[in-house]
Amino acid sequence: MQINLNPKWKSILSNEMQKPYFAELMEQVESEYMENSCFPPKDLIFSAFNHCDFSNLKMVVIGQDPYHGEGEANGLCFSVNDAVKIPPSLRNIFREINDDLNSIFMPTSGNLEDWAKQGVLLLNAALTVRKDSPNSHKHLKWNVFTDAVIQKISDENEGIVFLLWGAFAHKKGSKIDRSKHLVLESGHPSPMSANQGKWFGNKHFSKANAYLKKLGKTEISWF
Repeated sequence: MQINLNPKWKSILSNEMQKPYFAELMEQVESEYMENSCFPPKDLIFSAFNHCDFSNLKMVVIGQDPYHGEGEANGLCFSVNDAVKIPPSLRNIFREINDDLNSIFMPTSGNLEDWAKQGVLLLNAALTVRKDSPNSHKHLKWNVFTDAVIQKISDENEGIVFLLWGAFAHKKGSKIDRSKHLVLESGHPSPMSANQGKWFGNKHFSKANAYLKKLGKTEISWF
């Protein structure tokens, strides 16, 4: 399978991508896309990396897998294509940003490419999914790859903010060196979790920017 990954990330992850499991993973993904309707489109599978420059990396948001509805997934976790109805989890993210930053602006697009371009890696644990079947590619070894990505970011950087929302993301955070990075954890922004009081009020967005400011880095413009 042709891998559409920018040269900088490809260089950083080259050792991982040369391991036998990764070649097997790419063969399985190719087969899945041939035999089933899968998302995101093949050329967008690695979009999280292609929109976020490693040299400008400031934050990492960890999701589970892409949206599984037609035309939704664009390769960035929690993000959807322009003109697609904003999903409930993302709407709750926007609500928390508003509450946290005392804003009254609600975006009309759920496309988060602008966050990525500012240095936010929007990384799903699994980069692909079958249509109408959430978590359907959990049997593939995407988790091995994304664990390695998180480990690499933790090892080769300092002062990165990791936003871990929900139990699944919390487990992925075990690879992070918390002595040199900021890790913010809360419940998932899905309606079920949010309605149980596990999401709203976490103030992750102001806390993350305060940390960046303290380090002399440019803050993220969330809207």
